[in-house]
Amino acid sequence: STCACVEYYGKALESLIKQVKIMSIHGKMKHKRNKIFTEFRKLPGGILVCTDVMARGIDIPEVHWVLQYDPPSSASAFVHRCGRTARIGNVGSALVFLLPMEESYINFLSINQKCPMQEMKLQTNVLDLLPKLKSMALADRAVFEKGMKAFVSYVQAYAKHECNLIFRIKDLDFASLARGFALLKMPKMPELRGKCFPDFTPVTVNTDTISFKDKNREKQRQKKLEEQR
Repeated sequence: STCACVEYYGKALESLIKQVKIMSIHGKMKHKRNKIFTEFRKLPGGILVCTDVMARGIDIPEVHWVLQYDPPSSASAFVHRCGRTARIGNVGSALVFLLPMEESYINFLSINQKCPMQEMKLQTNVLDLLPKLKSMALADRAVFEKGMKAFVSYVQAYAKHECNLIFRIKDLDFASLARGFALLKMPKMPELRGKCFPDFTPVTVNTDTISFKDKNREKQRQKKLEEQR
């Protein structure tokens, strides 16, 4: 749903999935967008992490799966996203992730778009990659900051969802969400003010000590910290 989530999960997948080309694309890239899109179209296989900038008006041959991590606001946008696969007589699959409290979205789609859906059984042989993602955040400030920014942007986008009778911010389990983003600590933001999260355990490490792997960025950060001191 947001550029920040694309940036974060794109980088995460690059590190977690080997021997598969991962590319990311979102609206803030502007000039780079066409280059990335053209490169991705030429690939024999790969994963494209994207916002709705890729939801319509584009053609990528032989897309096998469209995974919708964030359900779109409009029913037509959902169908447009699904339409990136199964093009011109080909076969493809589309999957949308929903929380139990969001299941009435299925009725919303069936009423608005006459869109039949089947429930996919939960996968049992799932690897827990969150510890690895946490380790990446502890080893590089860039990953840590991207995760925090992505979480904040996700919550803000959820709060503005057009189907706010289905996607209610007050029902969101922030602790589970933060664990899913592999956060090291909860960010400070208006939506979390005054709330306690007993189900979320922050790391014992002082996150101010996490440095950038990029030496130039770390040098600039240290300079700013010195000025503040």
